[in-house]
Amino acid sequence: MTGPRPGPLAISLGDPAGIGPELIAEAWRRRAGADLPPFAVTGGAEALRAAAASRGIALPVQPIADLAEAPGVFARALPVLGAADGDWAPGSPSAEGARLAFDSLAAATRLAAEGQAAAVVTAPVAKGWLARVGFDHPGQTEYVAAACGLAPGDAVMMLAGPNLRAVPLTVHVPLSEVPASLSQDLIVRRARIVAAALARDFGLAQPRLAVAGLNPHAGEEGRFGDEETTIIAPAVAQLRDEGIEVTGPHPADALFTPRARARYDAALCMYHDQALIPLKALDFDEGVNVTLGLPLVRTSPDHGTAFDIAGKGLADPGAMIAAIAMAGACAARRAGARARS
Repeated sequence: MTGPRPGPLAISLGDPAGIGPELIAEAWRRRAGADLPPFAVTGGAEALRAAAASRGIALPVQPIADLAEAPGVFARALPVLGAADGDWAPGSPSAEGARLAFDSLAAATRLAAEGQAAAVVTAPVAKGWLARVGFDHPGQTEYVAAACGLAPGDAVMMLAGPNLRAVPLTVHVPLSEVPASLSQDLIVRRARIVAAALARDFGLAQPRLAVAGLNPHAGEEGRFGDEETTIIAPAVAQLRDEGIEVTGPHPADALFTPRARARYDAALCMYHDQALIPLKALDFDEGVNVTLGLPLVRTSPDHGTAFDIAGKGLADPGAMIAAIAMAGACAARRAGARARS
């Protein structure tokens, strides 16, 4: 971990019917070997105990009244803050479980926004079930951005793993609407956020960005579409004029080879699957969803609730452990920068 050890992290429970609770328990069990910073879960003590038991973990849970207690507890027990709890019913999502997930997310986000937590790590939720209990955001990324007082466009999703960092410039929109959603301004604004975050949170003094094309062969000089010449290339030129190291538009089918990945620190992609397919192919068990541009650090494992395998001991904890470790490292860099300023 870079810089001083930050304060404790706040972790939201996620949907209790999914794999989140058991992976949080597994992360705590592996805390020493993974060098994880102290963290506390916001609610769900009984759900955590039951989920841990499904993996053969006799999880010691310690209720705490203040997040500041977490570091003193963490070595011997998993600190849990707040009384919110619910039944553990793996693979059987419910409105009650969604309410617990929502309450836990709100509490963890508030702790980070207020500066009590060094970062927030969000376990997976089921957006459809959350919508039934009043959650009116496309996802947790947008919720955390709104809690920070930011517009959705001011927060950028980056998927990061050992082999690739990829940013979808449009996210949860139908593929048919992607061309109309793109603009030079959108690409430039989000690329600025990515470059600044890579420098601040990932310690890259001069981040290198690669921008994918939208069409096959990056349009092949207009034969397969003109978005590359009318939107993407002008955005790349503007970013270069601002001093950002960026290349593109690149044909997306060649952007993720080992040789190509060695030439950039993050790939900016035009739509959801253009970014997530290579990330999941390369780093599925260690992929982290990190939100850039926020005044706080927020990460999440890059997988869903996996209701079909919840409680069966099959879920890999790698992405959860990576999300916690990345949140701690980014928070430490921010703490170090504050100490130097």
